Parts: sequence; structure tokens; C-alpha cells
Amino acid sequence: MSLIPEQFIDSVVAIGVDSGGQKNWIGTGFLFGDLIEKTNDNRNKYTIYLVTNKHVIKGFDSAIVKFNPQTDQSSKDFPIILKNADGKNVWTGHPDPNVDVAITILNHDVLTNAGMKFHFFQSDKDIMTSNEMYKEQILEGSFLYVLGFPMGIISSDRQYVFARMGIISRIKDLFENRSRDYVVDAPVFPGNSGGPVISKIENNFLVETKPITRTNLIGIIKAYIPYKETAYSLQTNQPRITFEENSGLSLVEPVERIIETIVEYKRINTVHSRS
Repeated sequence: MSLIPEQFIDSVVAIGVDSGGQKNWIGTGFLFGDLIEKTNDNRNKYTIYLVTNKHVIKGFDSAIVKFNPQTDQSSKDFPIILKNADGKNVWTGHPDPNVDVAITILNHDVLTNAGMKFHFFQSDKDIMTSNEMYKEQILEGSFLYVLGFPMGIISSDRQYVFARMGIISRIKDLFENRSRDYVVDAPVFPGNSGGPVISKIENNFLVETKPITRTNLIGIIKAYIPYKETAYSLQTNQPRITFEENSGLSLVEPVERIIETIVEYKRINTVHSRS
């Protein structure tokens, strides 16, 4: 029995760039639906965004995202324009330069008409902000999943995401407003950047704590925290070379940073529509 909803898997995409005909897969993104209208038939209307990190797409004029068809045919790449004719970014980043979240509008009609298989995290059903995490007692030691494409491992004929498990390593400073992100202990490598972090259902719990009964989007991978060690010369005692390794700890932006970035997108476009 899977503990990850299939629609969550289908919400994750590989992000790449095409350099002279050579495709390089540089990061992960996911689709996020911002509720704009509730309907009586429960088929609510959403604006769909592609969410990733700023550092994944910064500096590129365009990118490609990979989707699987509804059939057993090979996956298909779709171009994403990142800069307009004036060289300005068409994507929106979080207004805080230290928050590594970027979004761009996704035309889901193009994907639907092309017969692609996709889903999106729904803002009214599938997410949990840090305040909600605190209320649900998702704390240090709580289990989670990281979805993404580590080291750019992408099949040429199909997009299948990697799911890896970890735990929340440190989050109290986020709850106390001493930090804007939190730390997880999970295997994260280049290529995982921009991938979603989701909570894991847990029926085993301590007395006076709550079971975790919901699987929700709880954040977006930002970067792993490197471990650095400097080698010194025995003769001069001066630093010669610095080694950098993956510490196994990674920074995660909480879900509200995505919501704040969407608010920024709406603000910018409201200003432009009035000018």
C-alpha cells in the first residue's frame, strides 16, 4: 500500500535546459493550483503555477519541462519561456531575496489538449503551512518524503520521479519566527532543488501527541547544507584546499513562501494592468 497519493507523484516534473540540442536536467518543479472559485459540483477552479527554486531557472531565457502522456507513449518536453523580448524575467520570485521560491503560470490547456498526464497540489486541500504543522504537532523526528530528480537522472522515454524518505531535523526556530526555513534529514542531491516535501502518515505516536493522518505538501527543497573541511599545509600551516561534502541535512522553504510568491505575482500584475 502506497502512502503517497498518485496525484502527488503526477504533480512533479523535471526541469531542464536545451543547450545546442543537448538536454541537461537541472532541477525539479511541481504544479500548484491556487483556488480561485469554488463550484457546486466540487470541480473548483484553480490558477495553475509551476513552482521551483529561483536558482534553478535564474539566468536562463527558456527551459523545458517533461510530462508523461496518458498512454504508454514516450514522455514529451514542453518549452517554458523565462524571459520576454526585453530580457526581463516572466517568472516571479519571492520578494525576499533570501527565499528561494519562483513561480510561473502554466497553461494547463496545452497539456490537456496534448493528452498529458498531470495533476497539481490544490491550495484548499493538499497543503499544510507551518502554523498548521505546529498545531498538528509535526515536529522534530516527524517522517516525510522528498520527491524529485536527483543528479538529473531522467529516462529518455518516461518521467518517473524518485521518492526518498527522511525526517524533520530542526523546525522549532521556524515556529518561533527565528528562521524563515527549516531543516530536514533526507538524501538530497543536485537535481532535487525545487522538489516538493510531503508529510508521511503516522499511526504510531506518543501519549499526549497526535497521529499524523494527512499527507500534505509541507514545503519545497531549497538546498542541501554542505559540510566543509579545509586541508592545511604541514610546512606553512596555510590552507591548501577545501573539501565539500553533502552533510545529509537540507533546507526547506515552508508552503507559505509559495503562497507569498503567488501574492507577489498578483500584486505585480495588478500594478501592470493599471499602468
